[in-house]
This record gives sequence, C-alpha cells and structure tokens, in this order.
Amino acid sequence: MVDTNKLTRRLLRAYPDPHLALHFSNPLELLVATVLSAQCTDARVNEVTRTLFRDYPKARDYADADLQALEAAIRPTGFYRNKAKTLKACCQKLVAEHGGRVPRAVEALTALPGVGRKTANLVRAVAFGDPAVAVDTHVARVSRRLGRTAAREPARIERDLAAAIPKNRWTPFTLAMILHGRELCTARRPACARCPLYDLCAWPDKAGGGT
Repeated sequence: MVDTNKLTRRLLRAYPDPHLALHFSNPLELLVATVLSAQCTDARVNEVTRTLFRDYPKARDYADADLQALEAAIRPTGFYRNKAKTLKACCQKLVAEHGGRVPRAVEALTALPGVGRKTANLVRAVAFGDPAVAVDTHVARVSRRLGRTAAREPARIERDLAAAIPKNRWTPFTLAMILHGRELCTARRPACARCPLYDLCAWPDKAGGGT
C-alpha cells in the first residue's frame, strides 16, 4: 500500500497552490460552472460564463429564464439542452427552498437537481472553505494508479481517500490530484517519465523513468 502521508507531501510540493481552472466569484457561479463543465473543457466554460454570469447574476435569473434563451447562452459547452434544464430546475429549488442562496451542507447540495457528491464537495471545499474530497474522473484514475484505492465507485473512493488523508489536507489534495491527472497522469499516454510521484506509484503499466 502506498505511504499516503509521503504521497500527499510529495504531491503538494509538486502543486503548492492547487486551484480550480474554472472562473467564479461566488458559490452560485461555481455551482453553475461545475454543471457546465461536464463533458466540456474548463477553458470553454470560462468563455461562456464570462457573459453568462453577467446576464444571470442570481439564482432567480436562471429559475425564471426562458429555456431557449438559456440554451443559446450555454450552447458552446455541449449537451446544452440538458444543462439548461438542470440549471433552471436547480435554481428553482434554490429560490423555493434556500432563498436563492447556495446551501453549504452536502445533503442540501446533493438534493439539488443535477448536483452529485463531486459537485457538492467542490462547492463546499472551494466556495465555502469546508474540507472535502471531491472525486472526479482524474482523482479516481490517479488514486487507483497510485494504489490508494481499488474501488471504482466515486463514493467508495471518497471514503478511502478521506480515511487516509488528514482532514486539513482533503481540499488541497483533491485539487492537486485533479491538476496531476490533467497535466501528467492523463488517461492516455501518461507522462510517467516526468512524474514527481513515480517511485510511489503502484501502477503496473507505468512507463520507465521518473523524476
């Protein structure tokens, strides 16, 4: 089993100031951007939200939005019809049950349409500063390769990581793992030769090398 403390220290040295690439200025904007980021690059989402956040500054604006107009506004992010429906339904519930404010509790967040644990934990961690482990495809892939979990279900991976990592490092660990999965430990052709975690990696298919 990987020495998780050593792994965490090494990871955070490699990514000393990990952060999300999504642009936002409040919890609602982060929630919307995360919904839009499904099957879309963060760069494209940031292009769209530059105007979207200006035109839809409050939850009520999405809740009351003309669906076709909202679809047009987010079309470049892909799957825009489903995403528009999700945003409208999510914000209708925010208005009806939370006064238009994004709740902080994970149970309240995951009760919103289109919000799973990954999105809920990202919002909690990044927008509210609450320690959380958010498992996206990058965190899941890298965690398995490093031998930190054998699970494939995000909820189980979250539990495995949370049990092994100090709570005060949950958020930076998550964000650093996302960056590592995007920049080096990619799904195809991972850059093992440049990986700062090479000697700690349990993946049997890793390429030779390491830093």
